Amino acid sequence: MALTGGGKAFVQDEEKQRLLLEEHTEKHFTASEVVRDIIIGVSDGLTVPFALAAGLSGANASSALVLTAGLAEVAAGAISMGLGGYLAAKSEADHYNRELQREQDEIDTVPDVEAAEIADILSQYGLGPEEYGPVVTSLRNNPKAWLEFMMKFELGLERPEPRRALVSAATIALSYVVGGLVPLLPYVFVLRAERAMAVSVAVTLAALLFFGFVKGRFTGDRPFLSAVQTTVVGALASAAAYGMARAVQTI
Repeated sequence: MALTGGGKAFVQDEEKQRLLLEEHTEKHFTASEVVRDIIIGVSDGLTVPFALAAGLSGANASSALVLTAGLAEVAAGAISMGLGGYLAAKSEADHYNRELQREQDEIDTVPDVEAAEIADILSQYGLGPEEYGPVVTSLRNNPKAWLEFMMKFELGLERPEPRRALVSAATIALSYVVGGLVPLLPYVFVLRAERAMAVSVAVTLAALLFFGFVKGRFTGDRPFLSAVQTTVVGALASAAAYGMARAVQTI
């Protein structure tokens, strides 16, 4: 079968197609959900304990108190963030399953309407009746593929991974812990809170720069701009917490 596209004829040759696919390596980034969870966990982990430590240091708390409060916040934050990630992924999976069942019911009860929807979808890609007709017939003869086609192209829904909720919860929680320990480490080794805060600021800002740069590389944003934006957000949060603590002291 020959199809025209881009001014060139495409001849269906399964062996040739297989060889072409084996020779070509796709460079698209496909782990977006995991990266999103890491970004959420690390960014919050770097920012929230950092702001807390700066605020307590501004209130002249000891390094031991800052460290204790910071670790408590990291533990509570990791649990809260992980639970939030679990519930979000679980809700997404539940929504997909409800829509899957609804779409299956429509295929069973009004198959002609659903077949017309296939034709309508394909026509939006520039295919005419003589071109999408065989596709519609083929999908009607393959109920599983028909259902998957409607979920993806009509509803825009991708089937979630079976363990997505647990993976999301663990990824966000662990990322939060990793990020949260960075601004607290100086308080382990430096007894004076003010000096520890200075070291914490330097270490955390460097970590924010590095994290923002890496985040930009993975997400397709400009790495240097991403690094600056991430660092500015963290710096503003800690400065606000420090200023509020100082203001409360003067009351």
